[in-house]
Amino acid sequence: MPGATKGIDMAEYGEWNRKGATLSDVTARSEYGVSREFIIKGIKRGKLEYREGAIWGNPYLRVLRSQLETFISEERGKGFLSTVKNQSELKKINKEISKVRKTLTALQARKAELENNAAV
Repeated sequence: MPGATKGIDMAEYGEWNRKGATLSDVTARSEYGVSREFIIKGIKRGKLEYREGAIWGNPYLRVLRSQLETFISEERGKGFLSTVKNQSELKKINKEISKVRKTLTALQARKAELENNAAV
Protein backbone atom coordinates (compact mmCIF):
# COMPACT_ATOMS: atom_id res chain seq x y z
CA MET A 1 0.00 0.00 0.00
CA PRO A 2 1.47 3.39 -0.91
CA GLY A 3 2.59 5.36 2.08
CA ALA A 4 2.30 2.48 4.51
CA THR A 5 5.17 2.15 6.92
CA LYS A 6 6.04 -0.34 9.63
CA GLY A 7 5.41 0.63 13.23
CA ILE A 8 2.17 2.52 12.59
CA ASP A 9 -1.12 1.46 14.04
CA MET A 10 -2.63 0.92 10.63
CA ALA A 11 -5.73 2.86 9.72
CA GLU A 12 -8.98 1.05 10.16
CA TYR A 13 -10.77 -0.25 7.11
CA GLY A 14 -12.20 2.56 5.00
CA GLU A 15 -10.69 5.42 7.02
CA TRP A 16 -9.01 6.83 3.91
CA ASN A 17 -12.42 7.14 2.24
CA ARG A 18 -14.36 8.67 5.14
CA LYS A 19 -15.27 12.34 4.79
CA GLY A 20 -13.05 14.54 6.94
CA ALA A 21 -10.74 11.68 7.96
CA THR A 22 -7.89 12.89 5.75
CA LEU A 23 -6.29 16.24 5.08
CA SER A 24 -3.54 17.61 2.91
CA ASP A 25 -0.30 19.04 4.23
CA VAL A 26 -1.57 22.48 3.15
CA THR A 27 -4.77 22.09 5.17
CA ALA A 28 -2.76 20.80 8.14
CA ARG A 29 -0.72 23.99 8.00
CA SER A 30 -3.82 26.17 8.25
CA GLU A 31 -5.78 24.04 10.75
CA TYR A 32 -2.99 22.88 13.05
CA GLY A 33 -0.11 25.25 12.37
CA VAL A 34 2.28 22.47 11.39
CA SER A 35 4.70 22.57 8.48
CA ARG A 36 5.22 20.10 5.67
CA GLU A 37 8.58 19.29 7.28
CA PHE A 38 6.79 18.36 10.53
CA ILE A 39 4.55 15.97 8.59
CA ILE A 40 7.52 14.47 6.75
CA LYS A 41 9.25 13.96 10.12
CA GLY A 42 6.18 12.02 11.30
CA ILE A 43 6.21 9.91 8.14
CA LYS A 44 9.92 9.12 8.52
CA ARG A 45 9.44 8.16 12.18
CA GLY A 46 6.66 5.80 11.15
CA LYS A 47 3.93 7.73 12.96
CA LEU A 48 1.92 8.82 9.93
CA GLU A 49 0.54 6.95 6.96
CA TYR A 50 0.34 9.06 3.83
CA ARG A 51 -0.66 9.13 0.22
CA GLU A 52 0.74 11.37 -2.45
CA GLY A 53 -1.39 13.43 -4.77
CA ALA A 54 -1.18 16.32 -7.19
CA ILE A 55 -3.61 19.03 -8.21
CA TRP A 56 -2.81 21.04 -11.32
CA GLY A 57 0.73 19.69 -11.20
CA ASN A 58 1.27 20.73 -7.58
CA PRO A 59 2.22 17.79 -5.36
CA TYR A 60 0.78 17.38 -1.87
CA LEU A 61 0.75 14.82 0.91
CA ARG A 62 -2.51 13.45 2.29
CA VAL A 63 -2.46 12.14 5.85
CA LEU A 64 -5.00 10.75 8.28
CA ARG A 65 -6.33 13.40 10.65
CA SER A 66 -6.45 11.02 13.65
CA GLN A 67 -2.80 10.01 13.23
CA LEU A 68 -1.71 13.61 12.71
CA GLU A 69 -3.51 14.75 15.87
CA THR A 70 -1.87 11.94 17.85
CA PHE A 71 1.55 12.86 16.47
CA ILE A 72 1.03 16.57 17.25
CA SER A 73 0.02 15.67 20.82
CA GLU A 74 3.14 13.53 21.24
CA GLU A 75 5.48 16.16 19.81
CA ARG A 76 4.00 19.42 21.07
CA GLY A 77 1.66 18.39 23.87
CA LYS A 78 -2.09 18.05 24.25
CA GLY A 79 -2.39 21.69 25.32
CA PHE A 80 -0.97 22.84 21.99
CA LEU A 81 -3.39 20.66 20.03
CA SER A 82 -6.47 21.82 21.95
CA THR A 83 -5.42 25.48 21.66
CA VAL A 84 -4.92 25.19 17.91
CA LYS A 85 -8.21 23.32 17.44
CA ASN A 86 -10.05 26.00 19.44
CA GLN A 87 -8.46 28.78 17.39
CA SER A 88 -9.39 27.00 14.18
CA GLU A 89 -13.00 26.55 15.29
CA LEU A 90 -13.18 30.19 16.40
CA LYS A 91 -11.91 31.29 12.99
CA LYS A 92 -14.63 29.24 11.25
CA ILE A 93 -17.32 30.63 13.56
CA ASN A 94 -16.22 34.22 12.98
CA LYS A 95 -16.25 33.63 9.23
CA GLU A 96 -19.79 32.21 9.42
CA ILE A 97 -20.95 35.15 11.58
CA SER A 98 -19.55 37.58 9.03
CA LYS A 99 -21.33 35.75 6.22
CA VAL A 100 -24.64 35.79 8.10
CA ARG A 101 -24.28 39.52 8.88
CA LYS A 102 -23.74 40.30 5.19
CA THR A 103 -26.80 38.25 4.27
CA LEU A 104 -28.86 39.95 6.99
CA THR A 105 -27.82 43.41 5.77
CA ALA A 106 -28.80 42.54 2.19
CA LEU A 107 -32.15 41.12 3.34
CA GLN A 108 -32.90 44.18 5.46
CA ALA A 109 -32.13 46.47 2.51
CA ARG A 110 -34.42 44.41 0.25
CA LYS A 111 -37.17 44.43 2.90
CA ALA A 112 -36.97 48.23 3.21
CA GLU A 113 -37.10 48.55 -0.57
CA LEU A 114 -40.20 46.34 -0.78
CA GLU A 115 -41.91 48.18 2.07
CA ASN A 116 -41.23 51.54 0.39
CA ASN A 117 -42.63 50.26 -2.92
CA ALA A 118 -45.71 48.82 -1.17
CA ALA A 119 -46.40 52.16 0.55
CA VAL A 120 -46.42 54.05 -2.75
